[in-house]
Amino acid sequence: MSAHSQPVNWGGNASPLNVSYGKIFMWFFLISDALTFSSLLCAYGFMRHKYSEIWPIPGDVFHHFPFLHGVHLPLYYVGLMTFILIMSSVTMVLAVEAGHRNDRRSVLIWMFWTIIGGLAFVGSQAWEWYNFIVGTEEGAMREVLVNGTWVQETIHGANMRLNEYGLPVFANFFFFITGFHGFHVFSGVCINIVIFIMVYNRVMEKRGHYEMVEKVGLYWHFVDLVWVFVFTFFYLL
Repeated sequence: MSAHSQPVNWGGNASPLNVSYGKIFMWFFLISDALTFSSLLCAYGFMRHKYSEIWPIPGDVFHHFPFLHGVHLPLYYVGLMTFILIMSSVTMVLAVEAGHRNDRRSVLIWMFWTIIGGLAFVGSQAWEWYNFIVGTEEGAMREVLVNGTWVQETIHGANMRLNEYGLPVFANFFFFITGFHGFHVFSGVCINIVIFIMVYNRVMEKRGHYEMVEKVGLYWHFVDLVWVFVFTFFYLL
């Protein structure tokens, strides 16, 4: 076998697969984060199967819509939130594409709309949390443990101990899964703002590339994809 046919080990001078180290480590982070969300959704599915006969129906719980008090619109608002987040993913794609063309003005425009979409989603989620916590005016009768004795009491809304809509564990999963995802969206908005300022100050032009926009785009698309799974498994099934 000739010397030229021997495999050449990667020497570390350039990243394998022609991908920068920043993108590789971003993928490592996203894969580990995907495992975390997967474990949460699997735990949710297990508990829902265990208490399937008395598990709250999401369509009966999340039916509020701004300025339409008393109108029963099951999951319409959650659907709107999903649409907003998906559209923000589209604007992020356009920002990354503009970065490949070194079009600074278009990157700023599309990143601006991505930030607006992220803020709209976080604000919408906060409004949904508020209605879930406050509950309905009529409430629901639930057994509550008071001084070691179970008594009937009218419960309004939900928290980590009590839940007007049914099992407290349903509220626990709602707060943890949607809250954990909301934290990711808020973090993504903050990162997008930082990158937006860097682009505005022509930092990317000085570096000669817009790779930072592409890396934050990977994170943003991941957050959007996770929400599609959360929306499907938590709200629809």
